Amino acid sequence: MDFSPLSSALASKSYERIADICDDIMLQVAAEGVSFQEDWPYAIHLLGHIFAGDINSMRFLWKSMPSAVKENNPEVQAAWRIGQKLWVRDYVGVYEAIHGFNWSQEAEGLVAAFSDLYTKKMFQLLQSAYSTISIQDTSLFLNMNDDDVRNYVQQQGWIVDPASQMITVKKQPIVTEQKLNPSKLQSLTEYVFHLEH
Repeated sequence: MDFSPLSSALASKSYERIADICDDIMLQVAAEGVSFQEDWPYAIHLLGHIFAGDINSMRFLWKSMPSAVKENNPEVQAAWRIGQKLWVRDYVGVYEAIHGFNWSQEAEGLVAAFSDLYTKKMFQLLQSAYSTISIQDTSLFLNMNDDDVRNYVQQQGWIVDPASQMITVKKQPIVTEQKLNPSKLQSLTEYVFHLEH
């Protein structure tokens, strides 16, 4: 099996490509009839699907894994815990699963990148769902202590009220891009011209 595309993607931190690369290699070796279950980087493959936000593919990969891998590989189990927490939308549990395991050097960068990506997604979720939220709740969603939350949200333009320990969320302006199609403009011009004459 040639894992060089996977190794290069990990080395170049192209984590969004990990799941597709693993899927392609798995299909290729399965089509060739090569036994791959014992040597397969299941933890990286699971984490690749998690990073890509493809929880369904992660679940199907888990179901297709040999029982021995599920039971005897702690890193696979740790990656699965992250996926389980995502599946049930246990936002705090995702951070606990990320930080509750000592990841291998190969997986460490991918997990750290996912953690950063997840924090940004949680921030966007808070931004779209709340107009005000407590500092304590924001700390749970962003996995930060209260002081870090204050600094982080103030950098984003949110207003922190120290007396009530509440944060006023600054909504992002909705930008709608209007595309002007020349043919539609031409037909509109002809229509208006026809009405006037």
